[in-house]
Order: sequence, then C-alpha cells, then structure tokens
Amino acid sequence: MAGIVVVGVGPGIGVAVARRFVREGMSAGLIARSEEKVKAAADALAGAEVLAVAADCTDEVGLRAALDRVINAHGVPDVVVYNAAVIQPDAVGDLTAQQQLDAWAVNVVGAITTAAYVVPSMVERGRGTFIITGGMPEPKPAYVSLSLGKAGVRTLVTLLDQQYGAAGIHAATVTVGGGVAPGSLWDPEDIADHYWRLHAQQRADWTHEVVL
Repeated sequence: MAGIVVVGVGPGIGVAVARRFVREGMSAGLIARSEEKVKAAADALAGAEVLAVAADCTDEVGLRAALDRVINAHGVPDVVVYNAAVIQPDAVGDLTAQQQLDAWAVNVVGAITTAAYVVPSMVERGRGTFIITGGMPEPKPAYVSLSLGKAGVRTLVTLLDQQYGAAGIHAATVTVGGGVAPGSLWDPEDIADHYWRLHAQQRADWTHEVVL
C-alpha cells in the first residue's frame, strides 16, 4: 500500500483516522498548521511510518509544498482526508466580510487546493480515495460560517465525483452531526472506522456521504 495523507490533523478525528489506516499497514503524511499540533499527532502514531509537516491550509504555496514532501517520501497517496475546519458560533452579521472569507478559506478552499493538487496524480494511477470531514447535516443559524462551509464541501464532493469518479476516484464526505469526544456518540475512533470502510468499498458500492 502507499499511504494516507491527513490535512488538518488534530487530536480528535484526524489522529484517529491516521491511526486506523496505519493499522492496515499504510504510511501516514500528517499536515497541520502548527508544529506543535503536527508533532503531537506524529507522537501519537509512534512506531508507524509517519511524516509530519507544518503548513497552513489557506496558504496555497505552503500547502502544495507540504503535499510534495509527503508524496516525495511516500509516493502518491491512496487516501487523502481533508479535516481542517473553523468551528465557531456566529450568527448572520456577527462576522465581518473578511472573517467570513477567512473561515471559508479553511473550510472549503483548502480542500479545493488539496484536491486540485493530488487528485490528478491519483487519476494517472487509476484509483484513489478523497474524503472530507463534513458536518452540519442541517444548517444552524447560530453557526453560519460552519453551516456554509460544510454545505460547500458536500457540494465539492459531488463535483469531484462528477469530474473524477469515472477515472477511479472515490470522493466522499463523513458528515459528523455533533461534538467529537471519546465515549460520546461521536467517538473519534468509531468515526475513523467509517473512513476506512469508505476507502475499502468496491466501486459498485461506493457511498459518497456517511451521516453520523
């Protein structure tokens, strides 16, 4: 196997997903904005073949450079998971236009940058899985930027499937409907199993959204 790349890795879903795929013998490329966060994620996977790189998902040049480092070390990934998000309560009018754009840059544009850079190489190989961590199965007026962002990535998955599905790329989103915490209804280790099942699906059985 080649490996998995998790963009926006953190102590919840990101690390749990990387751990789940590492158990299957994959290498892991971990990307997060801060050195501290990405190092902690790598430490949680001690003993596995891991490359941790700090990059801001809103910095197109920096994100592409981080993806290059992982690809140069581990090859074109079998799986890419985009897990970055700005999770904050905000109603209409609470944020400035720039603050809305900043949230959108993390919630959606970083996923577009990642897909645009990695998926064509997956297409050349003839297969690949691209999963985005979704949320907000229903929009909430107290979470405007997040509701818009998760609607955006849900649409992005549809667009990726339309453009690349026939070339062997399985695009999907795991829509998480509540706060992630160990022992809760949204336990990160349980959630991670759904990412693995999506990747392991046969093409005839592809699912494009799992709602939890």
